[in-house]
This record gives sequence, structure tokens and C-alpha cells, in this order.
Amino acid sequence: MGRTPSNKPTEAELAILQVLWLKGPCTVREIFEALYQPDETSYTTALKLLQIMHGKGLVERDESQRAHSYRAAVSQASTQKRFLSDVVDRVFNGSSSQLVLQALGSAPPASAEELAEIRALLDRLDIDNKP
Repeated sequence: MGRTPSNKPTEAELAILQVLWLKGPCTVREIFEALYQPDETSYTTALKLLQIMHGKGLVERDESQRAHSYRAAVSQASTQKRFLSDVVDRVFNGSSSQLVLQALGSAPPASAEELAEIRALLDRLDIDNKP
């Protein structure tokens, strides 16, 4: 019995998605140049990864030009939420508070701006949870 393919990105696929989220639609060449040194991996490796990602529904391909371009078919926010949920479940036994405490207690410390954003979020959550 074969494995059901996962549409969860691998580490290499996530790196490609990061480029697409940052730059928008890119050709294979643009992704290859953004991620790899010529002696590290070949252009065909980047192409193969994009083909796999297309099959998984992670990217969409525009074939209207000679050099096909790819764009992310999944949002950065939804992908982050998916990975975060997985980490909370597997590493912190489903406890979001333990994740937050661990993240804030580790180095490097959060900046003043980040702490202000966290406080604002906590205030909004507190208001939303009041009867």
C-alpha cells in the first residue's frame, strides 16, 4: 500500500516558498539563483522540486511564457499556522502557553518593539475573551 502524498512542505520546499512569498512569481532560474550556489546543486534540482511542489498544490505554474513562472499557491500565514500547530502538538503537548514561554525565555531576547506587539495582542485577546 503506497503512502498518501503530503502537501506539507519539506525544508527545501519551504525555502522555495520563502523566495516566492518575498519576491512574488519567479522562474526556475530566479529561484535557483536566489537559493543555490552553482556548485551546491543543479538547476534541474530546483526544477524537480518545483514540479513536486506543483503536484502537491504548493505552487501554481504559469505556462504562458517560454520560461514558466511559479507562484506560491499557499499563503505564508496559513503555512506558518500549520507548522506552529504541529510544533505545539508534538513538542509542547498542545500547550500554546508553554511554546510562548519557551520562545520568550530563549536567546536572543525579544526587542522592545516585539514586546509591545505581544502586549497589544494580549490586550486584544483579553478584550475578546471578556463576557
